[in-house]
This record gives sequence, structure tokens and C-alpha cells, in this order.
Amino acid sequence: MKSKLKSMTAFASAQGAFDGYAWSWELRSVNGKGLDLRLRVPDWLPGLEQHLKETLGRAVARGNVTLNLKITREDGTGRLSVNTQALEDTLTALETVEAVALSKGISLAPPTVADVLAMRGVMDASASDDNTEELGQKLLEDLDPVIEAFLAMRSNEGDKLAEVMLGQIDEIEQLTQSASEIVHTRRDEMEASFHQALSRIMDGAGQADIARVAQEIALLAVKADVTEEIDRLHAHVSAARELVAVGSPMGRKLDFLAQEFNREANTLCSKSQHTELTQIGLALKSVIDQMREQVQNVE
Repeated sequence: MKSKLKSMTAFASAQGAFDGYAWSWELRSVNGKGLDLRLRVPDWLPGLEQHLKETLGRAVARGNVTLNLKITREDGTGRLSVNTQALEDTLTALETVEAVALSKGISLAPPTVADVLAMRGVMDASASDDNTEELGQKLLEDLDPVIEAFLAMRSNEGDKLAEVMLGQIDEIEQLTQSASEIVHTRRDEMEASFHQALSRIMDGAGQADIARVAQEIALLAVKADVTEEIDRLHAHVSAARELVAVGSPMGRKLDFLAQEFNREANTLCSKSQHTELTQIGLALKSVIDQMREQVQNVE
């Protein structure tokens, strides 16, 4: 089925080239409570990282998103230089890590020169000329189809999530309806049982306060009534279908609703006092747990 839900899990990649430069994009995302953008892009293209963050922020509402951009100079004329400030900061950080480790009795292997140079920012790969504006524009143009493919995958995965979740919602509705039918039968049984109990008490009560006894039995009947829980489960089923139909970003609302489903199922089990109704409550909890697992993937 086609839905408006989007998954938080997706991947897209692409390669491009321009004026002696070659590059590759990798864009991926996984589940996250909010939107967390992590970019690894060359430092020598001013303003590129900020522009990419703004573009991705408009395209994605939720998830841990990672964007990697690697650029190489095809003719080998690019320059490599050491960023002395970044090198000093890196070495200071390494000294701090080593000191903390030693204070805890942990011995760390010393990093090699290659390890230090591989750390982000220590080596600057710069262009062979000062004009990088046109290259930056080409990169931004090349990113658009990557984001389109990325969003298409999120939508396709969202369709699959919606199909599974709607099936689970249908199952919850069927179980709730079965519970409702049992409650009607159970109500008659409980009423007869309470009347018998009251009759036995009255026969041997002597000076007992019959009105108080009847009141206590009535309270027990109220505590065992699960009509409200079943009504709320029916309401939650309708709300869940509406949220799936509206589409992303609905992950947080669906997660909250799944918790409410679970709350009602727990109460149903604790108040049931009926074997078949308890079995239905346990089946409800199982389906709801499965649905919550799917909801964790929804944007």
C-alpha cells in the first residue's frame, strides 16, 4: 500500500566529477529520538557544511542522519598541509585521555604518526586554486538527487511499516471485540455469582450490616468491570488508523499511543478474573509490543 509514513532508516550514495575533481556522497540514517545531523565534509570549502545542514534539516524531521563527502583531485595537483592549531588541540586531547586512563590504572598504546594525521582536521586537503565557488555549486547541485533517492527509500520503507502496523491494528481491534463479547457473558455470570454470595451472607449474617455488605460487593463488581478499558482500546484503534493515514512526522504520537494501548491491556489483564479474557489481554500485549517495535522506526 501507499502511505504517507516515512521510515527513519535509509541510505543513498552517488559519485560526481567536475574540473579535475571527483567526489562521492554517502547519506544514511537510523532511528533517533530527534534530529541529529552529523556531517563529514572537507574544511576547505567555506560555507558548504552549514548549507548542507540547512538543506538536510528541511528534508528530514527525525533520525540520526550521517552525510559523508569525499573529494579527490584527479590530476593529483591538490595540496596537503598540516593544520597546526588542529594538531596542537589533538595532541592536548590525547595527553588528557592518557592521563585519565593512567589514573584509573589503564595503559593505552601510544598513537602513531599515521593515527594522529588521520584524525579529523589535522590534515587540510585544499584545492589547487583559490576559486572554489563553482566547485561548491556543482556539489550542491549533485546533492539534490542523492537526497531525492534517500527520501524515496524512507518513503518506501514507510509504506512497508504502514502495511505491517495496519495489520497489527486490525488484530488489536479483533481481540478487543472478542473481549467485549466475553464481557457481556461474564457480566451475567458475575451478577449471578454476587447474588449467590449475598444470599449466603444474608442467611448467616445475624446482626451484620447487610447494606454495608451489599455495598462492598457492589464495589468489587465495579473494580472488576473492564468496560472502560475496552472502550478506550476501541478509541485508540481509531486514533492509530488516523495517525497512520496522516503520515509522518507522526512517530512520537504513535509511540505515545502504543504506550496507551499497553496501559489498557495491562489493566484488562489485572481486572479480568476470567481465564479467556486474561488470554485475550495477553494476546493484546503481544501484538502491541510488536507494533511498538515498528513504531520506533517511524519518522
